Amino acid sequence: MSTYAQRGVRIGYIDTEYILQNVPEYQEASAQLENKVQKWKIEIETQLSQIEQKRKDLSNEKALLTKELIEEREEDISFEEKDILDYQQKRFGPNGDLMIQKRQLIQPIQDQIFAAVQDMAEKRKYDFVFDKSADVVMLYSAERFDFSDEVIRSISRTSKRTQAETKQERKAAEAEENLPEIDKEQEAKEAELEEKRQVVLDEREQKQLDAQKRRDSIIAERQRSRDEKLEARNTQSQETTTTEDGEVVTETGEPVEQKSAEEIQEERRQQKLQDRENRQKELDERRQKILDDRQKAKEERENQENTNNSGTVPEESDNN
Repeated sequence: MSTYAQRGVRIGYIDTEYILQNVPEYQEASAQLENKVQKWKIEIETQLSQIEQKRKDLSNEKALLTKELIEEREEDISFEEKDILDYQQKRFGPNGDLMIQKRQLIQPIQDQIFAAVQDMAEKRKYDFVFDKSADVVMLYSAERFDFSDEVIRSISRTSKRTQAETKQERKAAEAEENLPEIDKEQEAKEAELEEKRQVVLDEREQKQLDAQKRRDSIIAERQRSRDEKLEARNTQSQETTTTEDGEVVTETGEPVEQKSAEEIQEERRQQKLQDRENRQKELDERRQKILDDRQKAKEERENQENTNNSGTVPEESDNN
Protein backbone atom coordinates (compact mmCIF):
# COMPACT_ATOMS: atom_id res chain seq x y z
CA MET A 1 0.00 0.00 0.00
CA SER A 2 1.12 3.58 -0.65
CA THR A 3 2.14 5.99 2.09
CA TYR A 4 -1.01 8.09 1.47
CA ALA A 5 -3.18 5.03 1.88
CA GLN A 6 -1.46 4.12 5.14
CA ARG A 7 -1.81 7.51 6.91
CA GLY A 8 -4.59 9.19 4.94
CA VAL A 9 -4.56 12.54 3.16
CA ARG A 10 -4.23 15.65 5.37
CA ILE A 11 -6.15 18.67 4.08
CA GLY A 12 -6.47 22.20 5.45
CA TYR A 13 -7.90 25.45 4.22
CA ILE A 14 -7.81 29.20 4.91
CA ASP A 15 -10.15 32.13 4.26
CA THR A 16 -8.14 34.95 2.71
CA GLU A 17 -10.94 37.50 3.01
CA TYR A 18 -11.30 36.73 6.72
CA ILE A 19 -7.53 37.07 7.18
CA LEU A 20 -7.40 40.43 5.41
CA GLN A 21 -10.26 41.75 7.54
CA ASN A 22 -8.27 40.94 10.67
CA VAL A 23 -4.87 42.34 9.67
CA PRO A 24 -4.67 45.91 11.09
CA GLU A 25 -2.03 47.08 8.63
CA TYR A 26 -4.17 46.07 5.68
CA GLN A 27 -7.30 47.67 7.13
CA GLU A 28 -5.46 50.93 7.85
CA ALA A 29 -3.97 51.06 4.35
CA SER A 30 -7.37 50.21 2.85
CA ALA A 31 -8.97 53.09 4.76
CA GLN A 32 -6.33 55.50 3.47
CA LEU A 33 -6.86 54.28 -0.08
CA GLU A 34 -10.62 54.63 0.30
CA ASN A 35 -10.21 58.25 1.46
CA LYS A 36 -8.07 58.92 -1.59
CA VAL A 37 -10.68 57.29 -3.86
CA GLN A 38 -13.44 59.44 -2.37
CA LYS A 39 -11.42 62.58 -3.08
CA TRP A 40 -10.94 61.47 -6.69
CA LYS A 41 -14.68 60.82 -7.05
CA ILE A 42 -15.62 64.20 -5.58
CA GLU A 43 -13.13 65.94 -7.86
CA ILE A 44 -14.52 64.21 -10.95
CA GLU A 45 -18.15 64.78 -9.98
CA THR A 46 -17.47 68.46 -9.32
CA GLN A 47 -15.88 68.98 -12.72
CA LEU A 48 -18.66 67.05 -14.49
CA SER A 49 -21.24 69.22 -12.70
CA GLN A 50 -19.41 72.34 -13.87
CA ILE A 51 -19.43 71.06 -17.44
CA GLU A 52 -23.16 70.32 -17.23
CA GLN A 53 -23.78 73.82 -15.88
CA LYS A 54 -21.83 75.31 -18.78
CA ARG A 55 -24.05 73.38 -21.19
CA LYS A 56 -27.16 74.77 -19.50
CA ASP A 57 -25.78 78.31 -19.59
CA LEU A 58 -24.95 77.97 -23.27
CA SER A 59 -28.44 76.65 -24.00
CA ASN A 60 -29.96 79.68 -22.27
CA GLU A 61 -27.68 82.14 -24.09
CA LYS A 62 -27.87 80.68 -27.60
CA ALA A 63 -30.42 83.26 -28.71
CA LEU A 64 -27.94 86.04 -27.93
CA LEU A 65 -24.85 84.47 -29.50
CA THR A 66 -23.62 84.13 -33.04
CA LYS A 67 -23.16 80.75 -34.67
CA GLU A 68 -19.37 81.05 -34.43
CA LEU A 69 -19.47 81.79 -30.70
CA ILE A 70 -21.85 78.90 -30.07
CA GLU A 71 -19.59 76.48 -31.93
CA GLU A 72 -16.54 77.79 -30.12
CA ARG A 73 -18.10 77.34 -26.68
CA GLU A 74 -19.43 73.89 -27.56
CA GLU A 75 -15.94 72.92 -28.66
CA ASP A 76 -14.47 74.19 -25.37
CA ILE A 77 -17.05 72.25 -23.37
CA SER A 78 -16.36 69.06 -25.33
CA PHE A 79 -12.63 69.51 -24.81
CA GLU A 80 -13.07 69.94 -21.05
CA GLU A 81 -15.39 66.94 -20.89
CA LYS A 82 -12.85 64.77 -22.73
CA ASP A 83 -10.15 65.85 -20.30
CA ILE A 84 -12.17 64.89 -17.23
CA LEU A 85 -13.20 61.55 -18.79
CA ASP A 86 -9.55 60.82 -19.54
CA TYR A 87 -8.74 61.71 -15.95
CA GLN A 88 -11.50 59.38 -14.74
CA GLN A 89 -10.07 56.55 -16.83
CA LYS A 90 -6.59 57.28 -15.47
CA ARG A 91 -7.87 56.94 -11.92
CA PHE A 92 -10.48 54.16 -12.19
CA GLY A 93 -9.68 52.36 -15.46
CA PRO A 94 -8.50 48.72 -15.68
CA ASN A 95 -4.90 49.91 -15.51
CA GLY A 96 -5.66 53.03 -13.49
CA ASP A 97 -4.25 54.28 -10.24
CA LEU A 98 -6.89 52.51 -8.14
CA MET A 99 -6.08 49.04 -9.49
CA ILE A 100 -2.34 49.67 -9.26
CA GLN A 101 -2.53 50.83 -5.66
CA LYS A 102 -4.83 47.95 -4.71
CA ARG A 103 -2.27 45.50 -6.06
CA GLN A 104 0.51 47.33 -4.25
CA LEU A 105 -1.57 47.26 -1.07
CA ILE A 106 -2.52 43.58 -1.06
CA GLN A 107 0.71 42.11 -2.46
CA PRO A 108 2.76 42.35 0.79
CA ILE A 109 -0.09 40.78 2.81
CA GLN A 110 -0.51 38.00 0.25
CA ASP A 111 3.21 37.28 0.48
CA GLN A 112 2.95 37.04 4.27
CA ILE A 113 -0.10 34.77 4.02
CA PHE A 114 1.67 32.50 1.53
CA ALA A 115 4.79 32.31 3.73
CA ALA A 116 2.72 31.52 6.85
CA VAL A 117 0.65 28.86 5.05
CA GLN A 118 3.75 27.21 3.61
CA ASP A 119 5.43 27.12 7.02
CA MET A 120 2.37 25.65 8.77
CA ALA A 121 1.70 23.15 6.01
CA GLU A 122 5.24 21.80 6.36
CA LYS A 123 5.02 21.63 10.15
CA ARG A 124 1.57 19.96 10.17
CA LYS A 125 2.35 17.83 7.12
CA TYR A 126 -0.68 18.98 5.11
CA ASP A 127 -0.98 17.43 1.68
CA PHE A 128 -3.36 20.11 0.33
CA VAL A 129 -4.29 23.63 1.46
CA PHE A 130 -7.25 25.36 -0.17
CA ASP A 131 -8.41 28.98 -0.09
CA LYS A 132 -12.07 29.27 0.76
CA SER A 133 -12.21 32.77 -0.80
CA ALA A 134 -10.83 31.58 -4.14
CA ASP A 135 -12.73 30.21 -7.11
CA VAL A 136 -12.57 26.67 -5.73
CA VAL A 137 -16.10 25.41 -4.99
CA MET A 138 -16.24 24.09 -1.44
CA LEU A 139 -19.69 22.68 -0.77
CA TYR A 140 -18.79 21.85 2.80
CA SER A 141 -15.76 22.41 5.03
CA ALA A 142 -15.35 21.50 8.68
CA GLU A 143 -14.05 24.32 10.85
CA ARG A 144 -11.42 22.08 12.46
CA PHE A 145 -9.53 22.13 9.14
CA ASP A 146 -9.59 25.95 9.00
CA PHE A 147 -6.32 27.42 10.30
CA SER A 148 -6.95 31.04 9.23
CA ASP A 149 -6.60 32.28 12.82
CA GLU A 150 -3.17 30.67 13.11
CA VAL A 151 -2.13 32.49 9.93
CA ILE A 152 -3.36 35.80 11.41
CA ARG A 153 -1.37 35.21 14.61
CA SER A 154 1.73 34.37 12.59
CA ILE A 155 1.39 37.56 10.53
CA SER A 156 0.86 39.60 13.72
CA ARG A 157 4.02 38.20 15.31
CA THR A 158 6.01 38.97 12.18
CA SER A 159 4.55 42.49 12.05
CA LYS A 160 5.45 43.15 15.70
CA ARG A 161 9.04 42.06 15.11
CA THR A 162 9.24 44.31 12.05
CA GLN A 163 7.78 47.24 13.98
CA ALA A 164 10.30 46.73 16.78
CA GLU A 165 13.17 46.72 14.31
CA THR A 166 11.75 49.78 12.56
CA LYS A 167 11.39 51.58 15.89
CA GLN A 168 15.01 50.89 16.81
CA GLU A 169 16.20 52.04 13.41
CA ARG A 170 14.11 55.20 13.67
CA LYS A 171 15.49 56.05 17.11
CA ALA A 172 19.04 55.50 15.87
CA ALA A 173 18.42 57.77 12.90
CA GLU A 174 16.87 60.44 15.12
CA ALA A 175 19.81 60.31 17.52
CA GLU A 176 22.23 60.63 14.61
CA GLU A 177 20.49 63.42 12.77
CA ASN A 178 18.37 65.15 15.43
CA LEU A 179 16.99 67.46 12.79
CA PRO A 180 13.36 68.11 11.80
CA GLU A 181 12.26 66.70 8.48
CA ILE A 182 11.91 69.43 5.87
CA ASP A 183 9.73 69.31 2.81
CA LYS A 184 12.23 70.26 0.12
CA GLU A 185 9.60 71.04 -2.47
CA GLN A 186 7.68 73.33 -0.13
CA GLU A 187 10.92 75.00 0.93
CA ALA A 188 11.81 75.71 -2.70
CA LYS A 189 8.37 77.22 -3.34
CA GLU A 190 8.65 79.45 -0.29
CA ALA A 191 12.13 80.56 -1.34
CA GLU A 192 10.84 81.41 -4.81
CA LEU A 193 7.93 83.40 -3.38
CA GLU A 194 10.25 85.23 -1.00
CA GLU A 195 12.56 86.11 -3.89
CA LYS A 196 9.65 87.50 -5.89
CA ARG A 197 8.45 89.52 -2.89
CA GLN A 198 11.95 90.90 -2.40
CA VAL A 199 12.16 91.96 -6.06
CA VAL A 200 8.85 93.79 -5.75
CA LEU A 201 10.03 95.50 -2.55
CA ASP A 202 13.31 96.53 -4.17
CA GLU A 203 11.53 98.00 -7.18
CA ARG A 204 9.11 99.85 -4.93
CA GLU A 205 11.91 101.29 -2.79
CA GLN A 206 13.86 102.34 -5.89
CA LYS A 207 10.81 104.15 -7.22
CA GLN A 208 10.41 105.90 -3.89
CA LEU A 209 14.06 106.96 -3.95
CA ASP A 210 13.76 108.29 -7.50
CA ALA A 211 10.59 110.18 -6.65
CA GLN A 212 12.22 111.64 -3.53
CA LYS A 213 15.24 112.76 -5.57
CA ARG A 214 12.98 114.50 -8.07
CA ARG A 215 11.05 116.23 -5.29
CA ASP A 216 14.25 117.32 -3.56
CA SER A 217 15.65 118.64 -6.83
CA ILE A 218 12.51 120.68 -7.50
CA ILE A 219 12.49 122.06 -3.95
CA ALA A 220 16.19 122.95 -4.17
CA GLU A 221 15.69 124.70 -7.50
CA ARG A 222 12.78 126.71 -6.13
CA GLN A 223 14.79 127.67 -3.05
CA ARG A 224 17.70 128.79 -5.20
CA SER A 225 15.41 130.90 -7.33
CA ARG A 226 13.85 132.50 -4.24
CA ASP A 227 17.28 133.23 -2.77
CA GLU A 228 18.44 134.93 -5.96
CA LYS A 229 15.30 137.05 -6.15
CA LEU A 230 15.62 138.01 -2.48
CA GLU A 231 19.25 138.92 -2.93
CA ALA A 232 18.44 141.07 -5.95
CA ARG A 233 15.57 142.75 -4.11
CA ASN A 234 17.78 143.52 -1.09
CA THR A 235 20.43 144.97 -3.35
CA GLN A 236 17.92 147.22 -5.08
CA SER A 237 16.24 148.31 -1.84
CA GLN A 238 19.49 149.53 -0.37
CA GLU A 239 19.48 153.22 -1.30
CA THR A 240 22.85 154.77 -1.77
CA THR A 241 24.12 158.25 -2.59
CA THR A 242 27.35 159.56 -3.97
CA THR A 243 29.20 162.36 -2.13
CA GLU A 244 30.99 165.26 -3.78
CA ASP A 245 34.18 163.28 -3.40
CA GLY A 246 32.63 160.45 -5.40
CA GLU A 247 32.27 158.17 -2.36
CA VAL A 248 29.16 155.96 -2.22
CA VAL A 249 27.36 156.11 1.16
CA THR A 250 24.05 154.85 2.60
CA GLU A 251 21.27 157.05 3.92
CA THR A 252 22.94 157.02 7.34
CA GLY A 253 26.09 158.41 5.82
CA GLU A 254 28.10 155.22 6.24
CA PRO A 255 30.40 154.51 3.32
CA VAL A 256 29.53 151.51 1.24
CA GLU A 257 32.24 149.10 0.34
CA GLN A 258 32.05 148.77 -3.38
CA LYS A 259 32.89 145.44 -4.94
CA SER A 260 33.91 144.73 -8.43
CA ALA A 261 31.67 142.72 -10.76
CA GLU A 262 34.12 139.80 -10.56
CA GLU A 263 33.92 139.74 -6.75
CA ILE A 264 30.14 139.83 -6.76
CA GLN A 265 30.00 137.01 -9.32
CA GLU A 266 32.48 134.94 -7.29
CA GLU A 267 30.42 135.41 -4.13
CA ARG A 268 27.29 134.25 -5.92
CA ARG A 269 29.10 131.24 -7.32
CA GLN A 270 30.40 130.29 -3.88
CA GLN A 271 26.91 130.67 -2.45
CA LYS A 272 25.48 128.38 -5.13
CA LEU A 273 28.17 125.77 -4.44
CA GLN A 274 27.39 125.93 -0.74
CA ASP A 275 23.66 125.55 -1.39
CA ARG A 276 24.32 122.61 -3.69
CA GLU A 277 26.49 120.87 -1.09
CA ASN A 278 23.81 121.38 1.54
CA ARG A 279 21.15 119.91 -0.73
CA GLN A 280 23.36 116.93 -1.64
CA LYS A 281 24.08 116.30 2.02
CA GLU A 282 20.37 116.34 2.81
CA LEU A 283 19.64 113.93 -0.06
CA ASP A 284 22.38 111.55 1.09
CA GLU A 285 21.00 111.56 4.62
CA ARG A 286 17.49 110.74 3.39
CA ARG A 287 18.75 107.99 1.11
CA GLN A 288 20.80 106.45 3.92
CA LYS A 289 17.77 106.53 6.22
CA ILE A 290 15.66 104.68 3.64
CA LEU A 291 18.37 102.03 3.19
CA ASP A 292 18.72 101.62 6.97
CA ASP A 293 14.95 101.21 7.36
CA ARG A 294 14.94 98.65 4.57
CA GLN A 295 17.79 96.64 6.15
CA LYS A 296 16.07 96.75 9.53
CA ALA A 297 12.78 95.45 8.06
CA LYS A 298 14.63 92.66 6.25
CA GLU A 299 16.41 91.57 9.44
CA GLU A 300 13.14 91.58 11.39
CA ARG A 301 11.49 89.45 8.70
CA GLU A 302 14.39 86.94 8.72
CA ASN A 303 14.32 86.78 12.52
CA GLN A 304 10.59 86.07 12.43
CA GLU A 305 11.07 83.28 9.86
CA ASN A 306 13.89 81.75 11.93
CA THR A 307 11.66 81.87 15.01
CA ASN A 308 8.83 80.12 13.14
CA ASN A 309 11.20 77.44 11.76
CA SER A 310 12.78 76.79 15.16
CA GLY A 311 9.30 76.21 16.57
CA THR A 312 8.56 73.36 14.11
CA VAL A 313 8.53 69.94 15.83
CA PRO A 314 8.51 66.75 13.71
CA GLU A 315 5.48 64.55 14.29
CA GLU A 316 6.23 61.19 15.92
CA SER A 317 5.19 58.16 13.90
CA ASP A 318 2.28 56.02 15.11
CA ASN A 319 4.57 52.98 14.87
CA ASN A 320 5.91 53.90 18.29
